[in-house]
Amino acid sequence: MSGSPEDDVVVRQLDTDADDPALAVAEIVAELEGTDAARLQPTYDQLDHVLDHVFSTPPRPEAEIEISFTYEGYRITVEQNGRAEFVKL
Repeated sequence: MSGSPEDDVVVRQLDTDADDPALAVAEIVAELEGTDAARLQPTYDQLDHVLDHVFSTPPRPEAEIEISFTYEGYRITVEQNGRAEFVKL
């Protein structure tokens, strides 16, 4: 990842109906790093069940909830609609 700041942002869409969106985050980071998700630290340590709650009991759309956190060398921002940005630190 190099060039303009926009080049360093990877955007993915998380399935807001999935059972474990934090696992999806780990799988995306593993894909970006070219490794297996099982080799990464558990997302539970960073997220607990925060993403689960945002997606399973979402606030009203006008709330525009975003959750930002650092995981495995990425700054990740997840919006309540499932849009996720990954920026390598």
